[in-house]
Amino acid sequence: MRLGLGTYAFRWAIGLKDRVPAAPMTPFDILDAAEAYGLPVVQYADNMPLDRLSEAEQERLADAARAKGIALELGTQSFDADEVSRYIAIGQRLDARILRVALDAADAKIPVPDLAEKLRPLVERAGAAGMRIAIENHFNYPSPRMVDLIEAVNDPSLGVCLDVANSICALEWPEETVRLLAPYAVNLHLKDYEITPDPYGVGFRIHGVPLGEGRAPIPWILDQLAQCPPEMSVILEHWLPDQNDLDAARRLERPWLDRTVAAAQQYLDARKGGTT
Repeated sequence: MRLGLGTYAFRWAIGLKDRVPAAPMTPFDILDAAEAYGLPVVQYADNMPLDRLSEAEQERLADAARAKGIALELGTQSFDADEVSRYIAIGQRLDARILRVALDAADAKIPVPDLAEKLRPLVERAGAAGMRIAIENHFNYPSPRMVDLIEAVNDPSLGVCLDVANSICALEWPEETVRLLAPYAVNLHLKDYEITPDPYGVGFRIHGVPLGEGRAPIPWILDQLAQCPPEMSVILEHWLPDQNDLDAARRLERPWLDRTVAAAQQYLDARKGGTT
């Protein structure tokens, strides 16, 4: 497995929706961060849409990544045929092998046979371009339905981007999600979380913590993916809360990532040594 940096590790420094800093990180800044951590993969997700770059800028980004020895992956959050086609073209410029796409509540309303029919030509186009589409289990798309979809399309160019925590929102504990989706995984999103009781007993909240400091069963998860090819990327990200202070949240992103990268490297090193 190859560790990689996902752009959601810098959610607040890049900016999201109405929370955008005065000087957001750029795709080139993300490359520099990955190089500094010694990470050989960068996955640009929908919070840093590369279709906003000109073709010349995309080529320059590809050149910079090659010079640093970093492989690039792409991400978008739509199965709109025009958007996916744009990203396949971008992927060819960047030598990307993974295009991650998220499914959510609206997609869950589409019958599986209809969604499979919609996906099939896009998957074939990606395969012809040397890419695999990796569908991420997002917040409201149940994993059993994801399995049905993958098997309905039945194309080696379609697999799963397995996120270890997202499906809690779909009423699945991570162990259930991983058991269902690990056989189809071509990409892994690794993060950790904690469950904290409300101090007044009014329920609880699920929130992010640096990798290895929460409840995610990381060694067990990696064991379930033992059949995956060694070149599969493990993309690091986290759920750092905004702290009700965006400047403070931005300052915490680097320290959280420091701890996450160190923990991830320890987990993978332990696996190489035959221990967990």
